[in-house]
Amino acid sequence: MQPERIATCRLQLHPGFSLDDAARVVPYLARLGISHLYLSPILQAVRGSMHGYDVVDPSRVNDELGGEAARQRLCAALEQAGMGLVLDIVPNHMAVAGDQNPWWWDVLENGPSSRFAMFFDVDWESSEERWPNKVLLPVLGDHYGRILEAGEIRLQYADGLFELACHEHRFPLDPSSLNDLLYRVCRATGIELLGFLAESCARLPQPELTARDSATRRHRDQAVIRQLLDDTTSQDPAAAEAIAAEVERINQDPDALDALIERQNYRLAWWRTAGRDLGYRRFFDINDLAGLRQEREEVFQAVHALPIRWVDEGSVHGLRVDHPDGMRDPAEYFRRLAHVCPDTWIVAEKILEPGESLPDDWPIAGSTGYDFLNRVQGLFVDPAGEAPLTRLFEDLTGEDTDYAGLVYASKRQVLEDLLGSELNRLSALFVDICERHRRHRDYTRHELYLALLEVVSCFPVYRTYVSPREGGVTAADVGCVETAIEQAAERSAALDSELLQFLRDLLLLRIPGERETELALRFQQLTGPAMAKGVEDTALYRFHRLTPLNEVGGDPGSFGVSVDEFHHASARARARHPEAMLATSTHDTKRSEDVRARLVLLSEIPGAWAQTVRRWMRHNARHRTGEWPEPATEYLYYQTLLGAWPIDAERMTAYMEKAVREAKQHTSWTHPQEDYEQALREFVSGTLEDAGFRSALESFLQPLVGPGRTNSLAQTLIKLTAPGIPDIYQGSELWDLSLVDPDNRRPVDFETRHQLLEEIGHLTPAQISARADEGLPKQWVVQQALALRRRHPEWFRPDAAYTPLGATGERARHAVAYLRGEGALVLVPRLVLGLAGDWFDTRLRLPPGVWHNRLSGETFEGGDRPVAKLLDAFPVALLEREEETA
Repeated sequence: MQPERIATCRLQLHPGFSLDDAARVVPYLARLGISHLYLSPILQAVRGSMHGYDVVDPSRVNDELGGEAARQRLCAALEQAGMGLVLDIVPNHMAVAGDQNPWWWDVLENGPSSRFAMFFDVDWESSEERWPNKVLLPVLGDHYGRILEAGEIRLQYADGLFELACHEHRFPLDPSSLNDLLYRVCRATGIELLGFLAESCARLPQPELTARDSATRRHRDQAVIRQLLDDTTSQDPAAAEAIAAEVERINQDPDALDALIERQNYRLAWWRTAGRDLGYRRFFDINDLAGLRQEREEVFQAVHALPIRWVDEGSVHGLRVDHPDGMRDPAEYFRRLAHVCPDTWIVAEKILEPGESLPDDWPIAGSTGYDFLNRVQGLFVDPAGEAPLTRLFEDLTGEDTDYAGLVYASKRQVLEDLLGSELNRLSALFVDICERHRRHRDYTRHELYLALLEVVSCFPVYRTYVSPREGGVTAADVGCVETAIEQAAERSAALDSELLQFLRDLLLLRIPGERETELALRFQQLTGPAMAKGVEDTALYRFHRLTPLNEVGGDPGSFGVSVDEFHHASARARARHPEAMLATSTHDTKRSEDVRARLVLLSEIPGAWAQTVRRWMRHNARHRTGEWPEPATEYLYYQTLLGAWPIDAERMTAYMEKAVREAKQHTSWTHPQEDYEQALREFVSGTLEDAGFRSALESFLQPLVGPGRTNSLAQTLIKLTAPGIPDIYQGSELWDLSLVDPDNRRPVDFETRHQLLEEIGHLTPAQISARADEGLPKQWVVQQALALRRRHPEWFRPDAAYTPLGATGERARHAVAYLRGEGALVLVPRLVLGLAGDWFDTRLRLPPGVWHNRLSGETFEGGDRPVAKLLDAFPVALLEREEETA
């Protein structure tokens, strides 16, 4: 029996917070009102992983989280509490670092003939002519030859296995490459078995694109060779000594070691080569995360075996799918997943651009809530602040506020600098296609590269979903492609219009052919990473006009959402995806919900903010090193301080270092500039040690703390009652002033939260408000709203009504009100600084009946009521219609 879906709580697992730790939190979450625990990935990840998205073995539970036994203990705790479990699964990619991933290790050892060669998205047949049928491994700290000649690459032997090692990296050796080595040892020792093993190695099926039976024979034979070799060396000291001597001889001879390495199924290379030459699809630009081919049934079954089994046995009730846009055909993937996991709540981490909808053919409950996050936050942004904040940003920084242009430039930069391998792979395919079409064969490789670069840079959404199946090209797909083609033509007059039209037709599957279709499908797997890296991890760290708008799936170029727009979007969400996840903070948000709730207040006081920030910049000029940090970064710093205060220098410095590296203007992750970063560190420490500046900061902040908390309570209550399933990110049931990861993954004090929850039931609303600094008002809203959902789930189920209620009077635009089902009424304020605590004549008509405010304890009769009275005892109102008694 599945628990009623009331709300989820996301917990971040890692070696310091295990499955058993999660089990200890279950009683508290149950009392808070959470119905489903929502866990970060729990399958075996890279040792020491702090997030779990770098899975190396999907066949077992992460032993650093406690393994299968701990999972069963957690499930028992959840069952006892009457709660369900939602798992975060990672189907798009796997980590391929070192020897921890047995599938990838086998691919490196056996090349295209590996049983797992087709699990990974590797271009075997189109690899560079310099290294045919090899995987490029860009892991070296310098050029290969320099590393080799410096003796940093070493051959090793132990227990029947030969390996290469370079610092922390290890690599397998293809057994067929060992025959020369074993022949030399045989001649030195006269041990006939070693000669036999050398002959066996030479006869192994070569690592080419072979049939499955040949691959199976190869694996069987090499297992026999290893066992015999291990037996020989363990039983005959002379053999062991001779092999050790031969290994040392090779290590002392760079030419001999190089010759051995050249016979492997991979090419060791300097890490910078990944930017142009990598032969496999990555997760974004992370070399250690290789793309999986989920379109293949055997890959799907192998990756999902455990989650499917847990769903079948009833211990897992929901699945959150990480980054489906990376897959070749997400719709087909979701159909397969829904088929094997029927009646399971499935949500997708799909980033929707403003105005974009989930594809209709995805059989899932909805997205993970970034669209809701940006929609609800928009209610608290004053559009009147746009023009003055725009002028301030331009005056302070000397930069323009053409956000669309910034997005284009940022995407173009990351495509050239970070995603060059993926773009080059696509360009090579485009060249091959044009050779087959006489009207297009004379375009140069560079022209084709530029056409792809421009169109991807102009793409308006993360990706399209064209598919060769019937009806696989939608009107939305056509619109996105044509928009990108038109913008590319406008931005680059040098591109031939006929070439762009040809590319348009290819992307919309209007030109038949296997290679032609392949281009369209691969193109879709590139536009997503370009958007993610170009926008989320670049543009959002450069555009600082009002930083709370810089969220995943948001549009920093626009200001605010009206009450009517919000109601319309909520009604549409109820009609299309009434059980989508609703989020306001996640493990990936750039700023926590409470930081953003405070910072949006600046849109209401742009004049006072402008005067203040100019004073701060003049005062803190003494802490700069020359011109560093530049004004744009300094402006980001002040907004960050204001949103996250109080914050210590260590956290602030770590955030600013990440922010400027992501911005990629003065420093970056791949090319860190120490002098710039040192100047930034000194600026942070200098300003935070400056008593005068700290006093000025706290003076300006003090009158914003209370209104910021009111914003937080308002958006929290909306999340808990709007159409969908609310998610509480770990610890955010109290005030949480966290920044982007890893800051938002710091340990959570659940013991204190549990203690506060025990106390809160014995306090009056006035006493709860008096302890606002402890976060009690927010926990009270969460607990009371979830309790109401449990008492009356029929008011919040997918078929429950969402009815907007309009206030009247001079301050009506400051009120957001709606009715859920027949008995839950929500009323929250917005733009609270402009409201200044005075509702004047603003009134709200309550439907007939007697209404009990679960947050203030007051009771109201239906009819026309002053909003000031409804919100007098508590900043937000949750009214429950009392049942009539006979």
